[in-house]
Amino acid sequence: MPLPVFSEREGLSPPWTGVGKRIESKVRRALFEFGLLEGVEHLAVAVSGGKDSVTLLLMLKAILGRGAPDCRVSALFVGGDYSCGAGVSRSYLTGICEVVEVELICMEPPKRVEPLECYSCSRTRRSLLFDKAKELGATAVAFGHHRDDYIQTLLMNMLHKGEFAGMLPKLPMVHYGITILRPMLLVEEEEVRQFARQQGFARVMCQCPVGQTSLRRKTEELLQKLEEQFPAARDNLLQCGLLYGSTKALEP
Repeated sequence: MPLPVFSEREGLSPPWTGVGKRIESKVRRALFEFGLLEGVEHLAVAVSGGKDSVTLLLMLKAILGRGAPDCRVSALFVGGDYSCGAGVSRSYLTGICEVVEVELICMEPPKRVEPLECYSCSRTRRSLLFDKAKELGATAVAFGHHRDDYIQTLLMNMLHKGEFAGMLPKLPMVHYGITILRPMLLVEEEEVRQFARQQGFARVMCQCPVGQTSLRRKTEELLQKLEEQFPAARDNLLQCGLLYGSTKALEP
């Protein structure tokens, strides 16, 4: 099925009801609870065309200047081998960004990293994002990591490194001079799926061959087994991680 072409605001701007309203409420809570927008005048949003990053972009555009501090927003897209297998055309992203009136900057990696694997891919993609953000004058880059990403990272750190550490909502990257923001850490992935389907921007799942057998995927399978015995496992892990987690984290 071809991806939709967005030419109208319907579905991409508030007011939302149901799951959209819940997501917006949780993003607002995170922005204020973790002080994510303090001192931010220009914010870059990393977009891949997937449900998480598009949802984040729409929520930020709905919230900024409406009960939350306002700031300039730019969308950054890294294509090629480092797009996490999204396979989304630039015209698709351009259509969304034009509707919500956000500048879209597209980048291509200078070379391919061999072998292609999650760590090197992430490092390369982030370097491109951070360098472009600084070039534009942005001081922070927002990522669409949600609650389930956080919990997976927390478990991977515990089991792989012996550290009780998850993703930080706000993480200064001193070496790059950029701060990472994660406004969707309180949002469940299933909520994002529902919202994407309702608003018409759901796409095919990630087709990255590495991602299908990654440690993160195996950790998600472990979480699903844990939930069979402990239905509140995810919420409890999130709360414990945010309250007691170390500031040292295995960042994806």
